[in-house]
Amino acid sequence: MTFKHLPASEPKAGLRRAALSRRRETHRVRAAAAEQALMERLSVDIGVSGKIIAGYWPIGDEINCRPAMGKLAKDGAQLALPVVAGQGQALIFRIWKPGEQLETGPFGTSHPRNSSSVCTPAILLLPLIAFDKTGQRLGYGAGYYDRTVAALRASGNILAVGVGYDEQEIEHIPADDHDQVMDAVITDRRTLWFNTAEQGN
Repeated sequence: MTFKHLPASEPKAGLRRAALSRRRETHRVRAAAAEQALMERLSVDIGVSGKIIAGYWPIGDEINCRPAMGKLAKDGAQLALPVVAGQGQALIFRIWKPGEQLETGPFGTSHPRNSSSVCTPAILLLPLIAFDKTGQRLGYGAGYYDRTVAALRASGNILAVGVGYDEQEIEHIPADDHDQVMDAVITDRRTLWFNTAEQGN
């Protein structure tokens, strides 16, 4: 049985274990290639010039989006990073520039200092454990990004873009009522579009 064809009836906990194992294996051999692909696809496929784009500070074997963010800043994008505001709350975002010192947050995260301005991103990069062909995202289970995407969509336009390896696609992720479908996923090999998001905007 291949990873992509795990039975749909398997609970999310089981999917996470299998997906995390597969991500670790892939990250060991393709991390550098994935960083380069993300750098290229964000500029070409998404279109970020002049917009506020919120990335993430990678944890463990998540694809490192920092080189891509550095390039985007040079190309005219404004950058932001998420901040955990509190348990059960949506994330907030603070402006960040490459090289600025960060503070340590919960769950191994790093975020800008409180003196950095709060902002609303137009594009949000989402780390993920797995994704499926409908744009469902499997995260760590705390629901921070689902709450955040829901809040951003309620207040205006937001493009939610997952970042992962091609091998992180699985056949089906069970969806709960609060789960938010991504607009797109950038992998090390392709860009996939979901929802009705207008590509490149």
